[in-house]
Amino acid sequence: MKNSLSLLIIIVLAIWQSNACTTAVISGKYTKDGRPMIWKLRDTESFENKLKYFTDGKYPYIGLINSNDEKGEQVWGGSNSVGFAIMNSASFNVNMADTTSFKDQEGYFMKLALQTCANLDEFEQLIKDRPKPMGLAAHFGVLDADGNVAFYEVNNQTFTKFDANDSTQAPNGYILRTNYSFTGKKDIGYGFIRFQTAQDIFYQANACSDLSAQTIIQDFSRCLKHPVLKRDYRKEFVALPYGENFVNSGDLITRHGSSSMILVEGIKKGEKADMNTIWTQIGFPNTSVALPVWVKGGENLPKVLQAKGKENCTLNAMAMVLKNKCYPISRSAGYKYLKVSELINSDKSGVIQKLEIAEKELFKYTELNLKKWRSKKTTKQGIEEFYHWLDDYTYQTYMPLLDVKKHLPQ
Repeated sequence: MKNSLSLLIIIVLAIWQSNACTTAVISGKYTKDGRPMIWKLRDTESFENKLKYFTDGKYPYIGLINSNDEKGEQVWGGSNSVGFAIMNSASFNVNMADTTSFKDQEGYFMKLALQTCANLDEFEQLIKDRPKPMGLAAHFGVLDADGNVAFYEVNNQTFTKFDANDSTQAPNGYILRTNYSFTGKKDIGYGFIRFQTAQDIFYQANACSDLSAQTIIQDFSRCLKHPVLKRDYRKEFVALPYGENFVNSGDLITRHGSSSMILVEGIKKGEKADMNTIWTQIGFPNTSVALPVWVKGGENLPKVLQAKGKENCTLNAMAMVLKNKCYPISRSAGYKYLKVSELINSDKSGVIQKLEIAEKELFKYTELNLKKWRSKKTTKQGIEEFYHWLDDYTYQTYMPLLDVKKHLPQ
């Protein structure tokens, strides 16, 4: 009986930690182009993710969902047509003494927020009006078209707002969260080492010059630093040839349980509210190329990011093939051990190295189009044409890395 209980505890802890995330909300006062951002590095046992365009609420929106969620009942990050965007990370040090069985409602709640909220005031009212207990234990990162951006630490009964535009709460213009609330029980929760890593990399970034979508996607989402061991595996292994080089990735920002990344860049005053840029890495961020979408573009999202029914999307499938090469040890605790040479090496054949060469052109072409769209009337057709380019460019990027034909939709 004792052994069975111990096994159950281990399983529960593994599930909890697999639902962990590393997140940030960033004031537009401190970003390179003056736009607020929210960032979520998603960890979950649901490795197959995709994007979906919804018209089932007051506002159309794009949401990140689990691929087997056929109806899109839960959303794990997204943005709507009036510039409201949301993401979350789970909190494991609130509701400690709560015995209610009503819980795990975060995905349903974020969907409701995207369907109905236009700004932070309406989001706060949505929380206040929600029947108690709320079934929530999370940090919700939100932004709106007026440049407001904040975290809300929410439990079954109450919430606390942390405003990234308030210099007393966010002296450096950003707020970070992993998997414990500052309003919860001290020293309980998960992600303390990941929080330290996030603190280090954000603090070392130069405000107003380094804090851009590209920096966060390439340097933060693919960060291979371990602050406790004081090692940066990315710097170490870029000097070594490809080989049987393994590291324990359990406490890295991106690890085996990382399923995707979503980063939403807000708008500036005078820009169209449906032009928030939603950057996504659908699949293991170290092996998934970053692609942008906009609600203005409508339902015809890039084909590599969407799929019908319970099917997985193409980009996720391709990224998963490469992820499996990074974690070749399938028995026991082998999932902790990352073959880092698959990502970075002195031969420059690593997946990260190849993807970031491709992303250099992708970021450049995206910015070129955004300048045009922001200065002139944006058309849905223009964005759809850009999506066609994204699809073609994604296939071209992955062809040298794997047999892409095996992963094309039928």
